[in-house]
Amino acid sequence: MLVVDSDADAREGLREELHRAGFKTAPAASADEVVCRLEAEEDEVSGVIVRQPLALEVLRIVRTRDGMQPNVVVRGVANETAVTEAYTAGADDFVALDAPTVELLGRLRGLMRNRDYLDRLAQKERDTQAMLELTQALASSLDFSEILHTVVRRLAEVMNVDRASIVLSPDGDQPEIGFVVATSDDRAIANLQIDLEKYPEIQQVLRTRQPLTIADTTTHPVLDGVRETVPADQVGALSLLPIVWQDQSMGVLFLRSARRGTLSSREIAFCRSVANATAIALRNARVMQSLRDQTQKVNFARFEAERRLRALKRYANLFTSAADGLAAVDPDGKMLFANPRAYEIAGVGEEEVRGQYLRKLIDPADHKLLLDIWRRVREGDFPRGVDLRMRRPDGDVRIVSCSFSALLESEGAILVSFRDVTNDRETAAELLRTKEFLESLINASVDAIIAADMKGNILLFNKGAERIYGHRAEEVLNQLHVTKLYPEGKALEVMRMLRSSGHGGEGRLESIRFDAIDKNGSLLPIMLSAAMIYDEQGKPSATVGIFTDLREKLRVEERLAQAQQKLAVTEKQALIAELAGTAAHELNQPLTSVIGYGELLQRKLSSGSPEHHAAEVIVREAERMADIVRKIGKITRYETKSYVGAQKILDLDKATDDAEGGPP
Repeated sequence: MLVVDSDADAREGLREELHRAGFKTAPAASADEVVCRLEAEEDEVSGVIVRQPLALEVLRIVRTRDGMQPNVVVRGVANETAVTEAYTAGADDFVALDAPTVELLGRLRGLMRNRDYLDRLAQKERDTQAMLELTQALASSLDFSEILHTVVRRLAEVMNVDRASIVLSPDGDQPEIGFVVATSDDRAIANLQIDLEKYPEIQQVLRTRQPLTIADTTTHPVLDGVRETVPADQVGALSLLPIVWQDQSMGVLFLRSARRGTLSSREIAFCRSVANATAIALRNARVMQSLRDQTQKVNFARFEAERRLRALKRYANLFTSAADGLAAVDPDGKMLFANPRAYEIAGVGEEEVRGQYLRKLIDPADHKLLLDIWRRVREGDFPRGVDLRMRRPDGDVRIVSCSFSALLESEGAILVSFRDVTNDRETAAELLRTKEFLESLINASVDAIIAADMKGNILLFNKGAERIYGHRAEEVLNQLHVTKLYPEGKALEVMRMLRSSGHGGEGRLESIRFDAIDKNGSLLPIMLSAAMIYDEQGKPSATVGIFTDLREKLRVEERLAQAQQKLAVTEKQALIAELAGTAAHELNQPLTSVIGYGELLQRKLSSGSPEHHAAEVIVREAERMADIVRKIGKITRYETKSYVGAQKILDLDKATDDAEGGPP
């Protein structure tokens, strides 16, 4: 409510009274402010309360504007001249300045009630006029398709929606197919077939014969399962009303709006009337329309067949003799035709799959992948070389590599080419398992296995190489040159031996003792075997070497040599002890006889005679010999001492157990 008064105190006081009474108000102090308010809030201003002397100028401004005319109440001194001028200028009421506020409120509410009544009456008149136009159009003898288009176009204008359509229910032969016979925004659409499985809201209205209002397409449960196919930026709300004739659903009146919301009860009642009138017209024209549709279908099918035949005639031989399966499908994924190889791969006959969906040939496990592929195809992105599993009627599952492309000179048809790659994929899987096995085998080897290309870049470095050299594989592969694994110049020496024929043949190097360098620069004694790897042209492409760590072996050999040396000494000592025992035993008896006879001679010979002296010498030297024999008999180890020149003789004193420091 716009309150116009040049007196600010009076204006604000009246606004407070109006606020308490539940009115929303806005102030204006002059005619210019009234103009600004009307331009800014034209749809919001339902009434104007203006005080004289501004009344006449404000009335002139309000009544000369186009569009909605608000109620105008003039307040002023109640005299005949003032009242006459106000009503003459277009005032809806006149209230004296000294009248109580309750009288002004009562007058305002009465004016608003009258305005609402007049608005509803005018709207009813407009609806009646629109309904009259529509029924006249339905009853005319013009072309029925044009009539239906006029009806939905006029309905879309009256209801202020983006599109109004009439969808007829399916016939008995094709229960899943509906027909869009007219739509408000495209005059060319007539008898357009649609798959009702994609329109659950139409199915529900046809089944229940009750109106359905979807205020928000992004949340309504009836659209679950197809919501991703509904463009949310174009379809915000839907209203569907059944077209019923004698309890039979003939079709649906379909209203679509980008704005979310619902129709008012008046709008729904109007649409019901249109639907009922349409039902009568459809019933009267159904036979004729059916004949026309049938003729149109036959003509269209014949024309389409002839056009496709002309377009595909040049490809007939290619299709028939192609080694790959070739199939043409429509944009919805239904099979149109295929070549013999396609039926052979799928294990089906032509009649079994004609008109069927492509997904029926695909294993259920790959249906989601097929759905993603088809979404890309519809966007113009045609995948190539995609593996899908095809389930044949006998239960056998074959892997087919599929490529998709647009079929030229056709309306949206897709060409699917595929080949059976089951054996190829099984071979590839077997090769992968073999590769993984060989990698495991190489890594499980205790020996180092290293491969490098002809430039010296290391390509293979197994776990044994990591253990022996101390490098991790990621530090070596394509980073460390193979020459860094040998002392300087040794890598070139290995290559020379590989290229020569003196070490097992050209391109081979049989096991040789060699040295390598570990991560810390220490020498590694190794046993090296190597070979050249040749490409298909017989040119060397890489080298591979097997390195056996000899450090532990050398330590074992050293301990063995020491043990053998100790064993030889022990055997020599045992031999000497046995020889000494034998010699002592054999010499002891003759020495005993010599000593006995010497002592006998001493007794027989005169003391002091030369013979007696000779006998003493014999006994003394024989006893000395006997002492030596005793020492020989006690030899337990091999000890020598220097003799004449560089000769060595046995040291009897150190070799016997009686020697100083020997065993007791």
